[in-house]
Amino acid sequence: VNSCFIIIPAFNEQAVLEQVVAGIRQVSPAEIVLVDDGSEPPLQVPAAGGVHLLRHCVNLGQGAAIATGITYALEQGAALIITFDADGQHDAADLAALTAPVLSGEVDITLGSRFLDTRNQVPPGRRLLIFCARCFHFLLARTWMTDAHNGLRAMNRKAATKISIRENRMAHATEIILEIKRNKLAWKEVPVHISYTEYSLRKGQRASNGLRIFFDVVLHKLFR
Repeated sequence: VNSCFIIIPAFNEQAVLEQVVAGIRQVSPAEIVLVDDGSEPPLQVPAAGGVHLLRHCVNLGQGAAIATGITYALEQGAALIITFDADGQHDAADLAALTAPVLSGEVDITLGSRFLDTRNQVPPGRRLLIFCARCFHFLLARTWMTDAHNGLRAMNRKAATKISIRENRMAHATEIILEIKRNKLAWKEVPVHISYTEYSLRKGQRASNGLRIFFDVVLHKLFR
């Protein structure tokens, strides 16, 4: 039984999904949990084997899709859980370096960082948005990181069990940082390559989303 599960939250990503899954399959035999977050039309299962398809009847958001995938993976006995975006930005070749510190017991969770990898050419607008998110993380969690809202992560079963994702949409990335601190989990950033394409940039975060994340996190933190 494979104890490594890769969670792919996906919403209307059929155009690149086959390529994303094929890329993972080239380097990893892990079980892949594809969470179709209310896509229209519903996503089709990629041809590569070992894909578990879960569906949300309506679009709930990436945070909800990740939470669904993690819950399922834990129920299947997962010892290692990876989150991987469906838009083609992530490089499956980074999986070995991402998971090594978790598998060795050095940390409970690793977080991908595009700014630790010199190959990345981060667009200026995206760089500014991420810097603001990093400052926001520091104000809330007193944790200064080189990246923010990078969907490539690896965690052991302990971390996956302790991290509670309540933010359904993009604020879940900030929530995960707060959960890492609250549960005193050992963490480390790992260099990862991000492929910026016209497609992935169109699907990515915007400044308006950043404001929504800010209010979601602050309000929920105040009234939790």
